Amino acid sequence: MKVVFTDEARRDLAEILDRLAIEFPTVSPMLEARLHATLRRIGMWPESAREVAERPGVRVVPLLRYPYNIFFRVTVDAVEVLHIHHSVRR
Repeated sequence: MKVVFTDEARRDLAEILDRLAIEFPTVSPMLEARLHATLRRIGMWPESAREVAERPGVRVVPLLRYPYNIFFRVTVDAVEVLHIHHSVRR
């Protein structure tokens, strides 16, 4: 299934990558690789991620080894990434 980003998710990702490039430049490429692997996984198996109890239809998957969560929903023809937030953020 195709994975698409909302404008908000694109902004989230840009902010994360910009901050990491400045504060932790060696981490940024590894996080991007993990992100792409996770996006491939949810594109193939979107139902494998847990649902967010407070938001019906929204699922969340952690970006393992990094403190970020990817929030998405499944539409008829795509997985729509809604947000990428630091795990301490609600």
